[in-house]
Amino acid sequence: MLRCLSKEEVELLAEDPVRPHISFNKRTENGRSVIVLDKDGKVSAVVCTAICNDIPISEDEMFDMADDNGNVYVAYTVWSYGKGSGREIINQLRDNISDMPGLNRMVTLSPLTEMAEKFHLRNGAKFLRKGETCQNFEYEV
Repeated sequence: MLRCLSKEEVELLAEDPVRPHISFNKRTENGRSVIVLDKDGKVSAVVCTAICNDIPISEDEMFDMADDNGNVYVAYTVWSYGKGSGREIINQLRDNISDMPGLNRMVTLSPLTEMAEKFHLRNGAKFLRKGETCQNFEYEV
């Protein structure tokens, strides 16, 4: 089951392998949220998302573009605590976009690592572009 991160679970954000420097408040304002995959009351994966009005190619662009009325759903960091849970949370996010009015695209703002590239390509995303510090992949919705 997907749900929002609770205030009691905020300490999990320090375990973010890509963007641990982003505060809880910054992750949860202006169209941004922290979603967890809850399996039997235990967090098995975490993903941070932003709704944007275009596809950002940097963290700063993402924060500038964040807009509750945007049409692009951006997954900008994901980590898991169990085999297959990262894939599961991304797939559930993608499947839930149809329930979110106005959203018609799901992309990532991923680090420039081989691990991120392999993860997204293996899970069905298509490479879009590479910037100086980040790269984008798109999942079909």
